[in-house]
Amino acid sequence: MTYTLAGPADEAMASTSDTLIIAMIVVYSVALFLFAVEAAYGRRTELRAGKLMPVTAGGQKGEDEDIHVNVRTTEGEAKAPQNAVGKIALGVTGAGFLMSLVQLITRGLAAERWPWGNMFEFIVAMCLVAVGALLYASWRYQARFLGVFVLVPVVLLLGIGVRWLYVEPGPLIPALQSYWVPIHVTATIIAGGAFMVSGAAAVTYLIARRAEDKRAAGHKVSGVAGRLPSAELLDRISHRMVLFAFPIWTFAIIAGAIWADEAWGRFWGWDPKEVWSFISWVIYAAYLHARATGGWRGRGATWINVLGFVTVMFNFFAVNYMFSGLHSYA
Repeated sequence: MTYTLAGPADEAMASTSDTLIIAMIVVYSVALFLFAVEAAYGRRTELRAGKLMPVTAGGQKGEDEDIHVNVRTTEGEAKAPQNAVGKIALGVTGAGFLMSLVQLITRGLAAERWPWGNMFEFIVAMCLVAVGALLYASWRYQARFLGVFVLVPVVLLLGIGVRWLYVEPGPLIPALQSYWVPIHVTATIIAGGAFMVSGAAAVTYLIARRAEDKRAAGHKVSGVAGRLPSAELLDRISHRMVLFAFPIWTFAIIAGAIWADEAWGRFWGWDPKEVWSFISWVIYAAYLHARATGGWRGRGATWINVLGFVTVMFNFFAVNYMFSGLHSYA
């Protein structure tokens, strides 16, 4: 099932966009290899403290002496493998990110519309956001160690997009020609990219936590698992990415409902994509609620986070494939 109605309006831009996709896969693959080298051979170095602390951290009492707010005032020691190769990998990743931006622009110019109107374009845009979130986390939270875990799905998704989901740029079907569609899809892409980084951090946390438990039991941990940063640091990074993505995901669901009403005359129709979007929202809401009210951290909360990430990815790809064909997105 193909929803484009004609070929690209600008052949030169379409050719440039297609060339950049292949180049992006190569560049991200090189960065992935370099991140893996750093993870395997980098020296475990203590990370600078303070990057994850709130500015006003501290225990404080308000005017009502019965209210006492306890917040963390110190950070636990966090170490991660670091090497000059990792800095090169980060630079290569930044180059790939810029190529992704140019690819998105040229794709939009070739199609003469917003450049995320089908599954191929959606995947490319979401990978762009995921890489951008990785670059931000590397700068803000010293989370360069997540490079391997983020770039593996990015390279795989781009490869799947090129091999099985690619369509020529062109106009959209009437149902997608609404200003609410780019609003809805943009919010979905941003949230999905952040959820991807959060999911990568959550999976890394589970590996690091297992390694820490083995060390506590007196066992030696070797390989990449033994060189990961502290589980606490990974948990905080994963949590903050969900805090960023969740309200955007909420807005995406609302915008999608408004578009559905405009296109089909109903806000909710129990479409599988609508249902799975809501299931993901409930899971992430439960995750945030558990952490905010009960102080529930550790493996239990992380598994909820991972489950939410799995449902988001399942909705994006499996549900769209089964119910809408390869080239649609809603």
